[in-house]
Amino acid sequence: MDRAPTAAALLPARERILATAHDLFYRHGVRATGIDRVIAEARVTKVTFYRHFPSKNDLVLAYLEARHEHWMQWFRAALERHRAVSPGAAALIPALGEWLRSPGYRGCGFLNSVSELAEELPAVLEVTRRHKREMAAAVETLLPAGAGRARRTRALCIALDGAIVHAQFGEPVDDVLRGLQLLMQGMLTEGE
Repeated sequence: MDRAPTAAALLPARERILATAHDLFYRHGVRATGIDRVIAEARVTKVTFYRHFPSKNDLVLAYLEARHEHWMQWFRAALERHRAVSPGAAALIPALGEWLRSPGYRGCGFLNSVSELAEELPAVLEVTRRHKREMAAAVETLLPAGAGRARRTRALCIALDGAIVHAQFGEPVDDVLRGLQLLMQGMLTEGE
């Protein structure tokens, strides 16, 4: 899911800057990563950097947009892969497990960015809201049609975000996934 740092060296300058920022922002946080470090690790000049990204805020928003596209592509594909073995919403558990167990997992890049930047850069909230809406739309496709589908989707997405945060804080992934599965079973059988 996350781009290998060595792959960035082969990219054109703008993409190299963005890939480098993605790796550094996700791994270390946006505030902890200075522009000078991005410039050095991307191996570009300051002039080149500022030609593509007039400010750090521009780079942060571009990072979130790129992460959104990349992550949603992965998420939809993972759900599709796991649907063959785990039909319906059950596909969420192994798909999420892939991500939570991936090397370098550090939680949701969007929630991390909101906690760091929402006051100084409100556009981060909008990008995050859109990301979460698209994530919910993908989750909704797993649920049976019917009267409670939208409500169950919202509840399931809240549970997903909780699972993501618990794994980020070091709770064992298997425990997180078992807890999510238990919540899902209760949500999905409610009202049957």
